Amino acid sequence: MSRNALEHYAGFDWKALGYITSIVSVLFLGATAWPKPGDPAWYLPALIIGMATSVLGMGFRYLAHIPQKKKISEKADRR
Repeated sequence: MSRNALEHYAGFDWKALGYITSIVSVLFLGATAWPKPGDPAWYLPALIIGMATSVLGMGFRYLAHIPQKKKISEKADRR
């Protein structure tokens, strides 16, 4: 792989793509786990809370990633 190709791929935020993929995965898994008639009443709130906390956790991890990415970029610019 050429240096230009590596620089192009290095500039892409793969971590963000991973978090977006995980969020979509949570939505699909939640859709398939949606309570059926006759399921206990607590299933729906538990499912929604579980999905929401998972998405929030990914969002928080990405927010923590932003300053790290900025520091890496600044160090690379100094070279």
